Amino acid sequence: MMRKTSLILLSAAAGAAATLFLTQPRASLMGSTARAAAADTYRQLNLFGDVFDRVRSDYVEKPDDSKLVESAISGMLAGLDPHSSYMDAKSFKDMQVQTRGEFGGLGIEVTMEDGLIKVVSPIDDTPASKAGILANDIITNLDDEAVQGLTLNQAVEKMRGPVNTKIKLKIVRKGQDKPIEVTLTRDNIRVRAVRARVEADDIAYIRITSFNEQTTEGLKKEMANLQQQIGESKLKGYIIDLRNNPGGLLEEAVSVSDAFLDRGEIVSTRGRNAEETQRRTAKPGDLAKGKPVIVLINGGSASASEIVAGALQDHKRATLVGTRSFGKGSVQTIIPLGSGNGALRLTTARYFTPSGKSIQAKGITPDIEVQQDVPDDLKSRTDTKGEASLRGHLKAEGQEETGSQSYVPPDAKDDKALKVADDLLHGIKQSVSSAPAPAPANKAAN
Repeated sequence: MMRKTSLILLSAAAGAAATLFLTQPRASLMGSTARAAAADTYRQLNLFGDVFDRVRSDYVEKPDDSKLVESAISGMLAGLDPHSSYMDAKSFKDMQVQTRGEFGGLGIEVTMEDGLIKVVSPIDDTPASKAGILANDIITNLDDEAVQGLTLNQAVEKMRGPVNTKIKLKIVRKGQDKPIEVTLTRDNIRVRAVRARVEADDIAYIRITSFNEQTTEGLKKEMANLQQQIGESKLKGYIIDLRNNPGGLLEEAVSVSDAFLDRGEIVSTRGRNAEETQRRTAKPGDLAKGKPVIVLINGGSASASEIVAGALQDHKRATLVGTRSFGKGSVQTIIPLGSGNGALRLTTARYFTPSGKSIQAKGITPDIEVQQDVPDDLKSRTDTKGEASLRGHLKAEGQEETGSQSYVPPDAKDDKALKVADDLLHGIKQSVSSAPAPAPANKAAN
């Protein structure tokens, strides 16, 4: 988050010049208080040093000094809120790969099953798909090393690597008597954050799974493809599925919202000081060309997903269908700590929807609530507790809400929220607002 340093310094200097005489006695008092607070802080730091030395000298086994310091830093940040944390160098690098949505690899989505790596699906036009790797294939060996005993992250890290390098996979496939061995050459892989299809012959269905650096580009590409497939005159509208989307980059949430808005505020972020308030506004150009928009949300829709849902709801540009969202209304800034030292993920601001509403520990309530029919064996696992249930979360402004259904049926024909969205766009249920409302007046920072 960019801090308006010059503005803050100018304001501080002007204020001091105007009120110096009147505030001198109070300044002296404040100086005394500040010195006392600083002395207490140094006392606490001395305490930390004493404990650190005692652990180093007396612990039953010789500890790693760097691990002790990292653990102390992690504990300090974890005590702030659930989303502030310390990332060591490797975690920082992994985070950068995740947000870029682009890396050297094979192009397969995998999961762990019974200690082995199971292919969920190959990504189109990647080394994996070109080599004929199929969903449900079991990967048992990577470069002749058994996968058994590795964590999922360790296995994924081994499959990723520099572009044009090779890796050998041993695969067990149902119906094949012998394992299949295949050598793949790593290529530049882009994570598909956006997937799309034609729904009911005349509806553009777009699923956004995360907000990384590829999301807006993917959205624009899929919208153009669907407009061409369906035809402008036949296209009834758009379903944007944000269910179980955990969020991602703030700027991507802004640009995705902007794709459906012609004007007005999208989101404001407010830090500790009022001067640091920032507002993101829409630029002219609605890529949906005024067609109706339905946004699907549920208890797993968080952070960047809620920014998009909140902006489109406040501007009456979309109708929200589903269940209340997660309620993560804070912004984290990534602060690198220098070469080899990792980075801080620090909560630096709350964000507010265009109407000035904070969703922190509350979530966004859909315009039309739809509860899914959940199989009996999954009923105990399909509710997300939400931000308000996290220990140490930032408190809400007003009453907090927690818990919301997050189940999405695997078969579209069983998806009640999707059915409601289809009906809305076909005019079977209440009408859908398609024109943006006038932009609300800017709110003063709290």
